[in-house]
Amino acid sequence: MKVIPVLNCRDLECVREKIEVAKTFLPEGSLLHLDVTDGLFATHKTWADPMEWTALRSPFALEVHLMVEQPEAYADNWLAAGAKRLIVHIETIGAQSLHEILDTAKRYHAEIMLSSEPESALEEMNPYLKHSRLFQVLAVQPGPSGQPFLSSVLEKIRFLREEHPDATIEVDGGINLETAKLVKEFGADTIVSSSYIFNSPDPKRAYQELSAV
Repeated sequence: MKVIPVLNCRDLECVREKIEVAKTFLPEGSLLHLDVTDGLFATHKTWADPMEWTALRSPFALEVHLMVEQPEAYADNWLAAGAKRLIVHIETIGAQSLHEILDTAKRYHAEIMLSSEPESALEEMNPYLKHSRLFQVLAVQPGPSGQPFLSSVLEKIRFLREEHPDATIEVDGGINLETAKLVKEFGADTIVSSSYIFNSPDPKRAYQELSAV
């Protein structure tokens, strides 16, 4: 299982600390997942400064999860800061804004992953599926880390895998050893984790355990 550690931070110091921890187990160039929330689409607001990220000179690639209203307003700055992938929610985009984001990502040779909230129906996703083969299934409500996994999303994972056998399907939220095995069974090939890794007394071991699922 591919595992991407999550930075869900309210300030720059937290980001710095977690990057240093990640250096103890994550190979250089691997993806880190950064939660960017605006306090509107999600329930809280995180640190989200592309210029400060650039100044950190992190040895890792960056996947930015835009849990924000109007993600097209954020895309260019994060891609300019070096993000290799942006995750945008179908609930926050229309056809025009999605094409704007796709065009912006193309200029930076970056990827766009499509996500959806747990309660969003499969029918709501269908119009967007043709635009990407990178899908995220959010298994918690948009917001802080540490929320429990919502098993209602399992059928969404199965549907995406059946419709797109070659897709990357990432699951975000409530990930531990038990839920990692469960989402793999339903078709996920990638998981992201914040609390299970960074709140562990041994983050390296926690990361390795998830990777071995």
